[in-house]
Amino acid sequence: MAPDTIPEPRPEAAGTTRRLEASSWQGGARPRYPEAEVGHAVADLALSAWLGRLTGYLSPGALGVAWFDWASHLVLSPDKQHELLTQAISNAQRWVTYASAGGADPVRPLEQDKRFADPAWQQWPWHQLSQAFLLNQQWWHRATAGVRGVSPHHSDVVTFVARQLLDCVAPSNFVATNPVVQRAAYESGGLTLLKGSMRAAREARDAFSGHVRTPSFRPGRDVAATPGRVVMSNRLIELLRYDPVTPSVYEVPLLIVPAWIMKYYILDLSPHNSLVRYLVGRGHTVYMVSWKNPQDADRELSMEDYRRLGVMAAIDAITEQTGAPHINAAGYCLGGTLLAIAAAAMARDRDRRLASMSLLAAQVDFAEPGELSLFIDDSQVSFLEATMWQQGYLDTRQMAGAFQLLRSNDLIWSRRLRHYLLDIPDPETDLMSWNADATRMPYRMHSEYLHKLFLRNSLASSRYLVAGRPVALTDITAPIFAVGTLTDHVAPWRSVYKIIPLSDTEITFALTSGGHNAGVVAPPGSPNRTYQIGVHAHADPYIDPDSWQARTEQREGSWWPAWEGWLARRAGACVDPPAPMPDRPPAPGSYVLQA
Repeated sequence: MAPDTIPEPRPEAAGTTRRLEASSWQGGARPRYPEAEVGHAVADLALSAWLGRLTGYLSPGALGVAWFDWASHLVLSPDKQHELLTQAISNAQRWVTYASAGGADPVRPLEQDKRFADPAWQQWPWHQLSQAFLLNQQWWHRATAGVRGVSPHHSDVVTFVARQLLDCVAPSNFVATNPVVQRAAYESGGLTLLKGSMRAAREARDAFSGHVRTPSFRPGRDVAATPGRVVMSNRLIELLRYDPVTPSVYEVPLLIVPAWIMKYYILDLSPHNSLVRYLVGRGHTVYMVSWKNPQDADRELSMEDYRRLGVMAAIDAITEQTGAPHINAAGYCLGGTLLAIAAAAMARDRDRRLASMSLLAAQVDFAEPGELSLFIDDSQVSFLEATMWQQGYLDTRQMAGAFQLLRSNDLIWSRRLRHYLLDIPDPETDLMSWNADATRMPYRMHSEYLHKLFLRNSLASSRYLVAGRPVALTDITAPIFAVGTLTDHVAPWRSVYKIIPLSDTEITFALTSGGHNAGVVAPPGSPNRTYQIGVHAHADPYIDPDSWQARTEQREGSWWPAWEGWLARRAGACVDPPAPMPDRPPAPGSYVLQA
């Protein structure tokens, strides 16, 4: 009998239909629980915040509604019930036949599922055990998907929860049912289990005490080490200017706006992985925004504050210091979304200082934000707001659970298997060290971000208000370079691609191998790197993303040289380097060091 495969999860989980109405506070007023009205809701907020600590900040209401939607429609679907009963009987028969007579595998795992890849799993009885699990996993996927009448968002949530529960009981997680763990324990005389248990106890102690281990890669020493100066600062940002290393530089400087969800030095890691160092070495005068790590006192910082004190303050400082009439600007992840908002507002107000705009793994349309939509609906956002209201901010560690669940095999169960059962520590890298350098997000800003962009998709529908008036991406006339990463689960590349139908300017789109971080941090010389690139002129007819991908040539190597060449053509003539500023604080400044 020919083997099946586990059904592939949809790469972009369909979210709830987005409400496009402008909210009552979209022009910059307070979010859902303003202090003037919070008195009657304190108990509600306090209860939700307390409950969030028990549920991993997932809304029981959202999960309950999704389950009821699925279960009630399944009860009313006799054909689906018959299909599932038939499938269960067929799976049982196939497993019994396979277990007794051997032959081809009844079902194969997904390509990215490496839990049963070791040859030890091909031996009796472990192969039969893994096949039973995979058949069960396949059946539950069919049971939770494709039920007539269930909303796509609720179907995705139920499928996701079922997958998490199954992952908890996978035979690879337990000593008694994992031949690889048993072999390692036998060969080490039990030391792998003993050392793994000691590591688990040590990490549990650190988590309980709040102890944070000092990373091996230190900002200013091993990472964030490109020489430069802090040339401007305010209550929200430090603006870094990197020292020139070439005899002449391009006259048009480059501003980089990173995401504030993590520290800026994702773009300035170790010297061989530093995008900043790469650009400086090719004659670009690079400025970088370094965001403050918010505290409780910063709870009232808004999206408008991030635009005004972040992007616009940086542009004002750069043009004033350099005298350049234009600058190039690039934004990564959330920084790209904010840059697009600022660019649309500048175009509306006839501010022509942007020579070009680059969006690196950044979304402007949130109708299909990928698997993150599983955690974002009105109920879940309300639950998050309660936590932020109590603390004044959202801690990245509280968001880390959601990202880990999206890749639970890699980030939870496989990690525990390696650390606690096999005693195999993860080798520390600059990227892993950066990933552990957590930041926070202010209550008001993050509430506005979730409501305006994720829930209401206001930017894509030209309903996002800046200074009380809407902005439209179609007003942007500066050329755009947009980068999507192939396996991105934060900003799926098809969502990033939507900048093309939403703008009225020339767009160069690049699709690179890798995920949200590793796809962007892809210096020349990195192994197994590929990318595709194409130009969409304003007058060209629209091509859907899958057709574009199918017809665009795949190139070997890093996308960095292609982008740098695109920037250079828009960076003007070569001039003398800017004067040094020895009296200014050295990079990386103080904000990046804030815990």
